[in-house]
Amino acid sequence: MTQTGARGFTLVEVLVALGIVAIALLAGSQAISALTRASARQTDVTLAHICAENALVAMRLSHQMPSLGDSSGPCVQAGREYQVTLQVTPTPNPQFRRVDARVTAGQIPVLRLSTIVGRY
Repeated sequence: MTQTGARGFTLVEVLVALGIVAIALLAGSQAISALTRASARQTDVTLAHICAENALVAMRLSHQMPSLGDSSGPCVQAGREYQVTLQVTPTPNPQFRRVDARVTAGQIPVLRLSTIVGRY
């Protein structure tokens, strides 16, 4: 004789449901983690871009032909410290020089920005 009035879930059904929920939660947490890392990276790039632009504008505002070679200095934006390295190299036209601004956070490169500066 079979029992027809039994209700509820079997242990296997409950374990399968828990497994599906666990996988969904893991995927969601990984997506949130990726978004958080991308947001932090975007903040670093934006602040580094401000540092690089400031250094290049300061060079342009000096109204002098930049001397060849490297120079570096600190830049603090929004409480974060960056190192800006300016590398001035010659171009085929002696009236212009190429300036590369490299921004690093510690030893990690964040941004590289280049421009051409002419004789004033």
